[in-house]
Amino acid sequence: MSPPQVGTIGWIDLTVPNAAEIRDFYQGVTGWSASEVPMGGYSDFCMLPAPDAAPVAGICHARGINADLPPQWLIYITVANLDGSIARCVELGGQVLVGPKELGGQGRLCVIRDPAGAVAALFEPSQ
Repeated sequence: MSPPQVGTIGWIDLTVPNAAEIRDFYQGVTGWSASEVPMGGYSDFCMLPAPDAAPVAGICHARGINADLPPQWLIYITVANLDGSIARCVELGGQVLVGPKELGGQGRLCVIRDPAGAVAALFEPSQ
């Protein structure tokens, strides 16, 4: 699978203390099915609109790499240069809330808050 195009929303997920409970909630509300993503001692979940479809979102436990993420649907915006985007974020009045940090060999990410208070992740795929 190729990395998402720069400037696009490449992923969306929700990080909560009890991912299994919230997984069940969204399965009931949206009809999504779930596939487990082993995280070393527990599993997070990819949510799928149909059993053989590509995942559309993730539901994650607030543990490990996700321990500091807020409990909200979080979009991941693909950027070409994470360090440059972080610098511009701060210059333009935003804040870095989490990171930057590695994402399991897939790339690097950080979570920012814009000047209006909205939160998003910036993601730079590995080359």
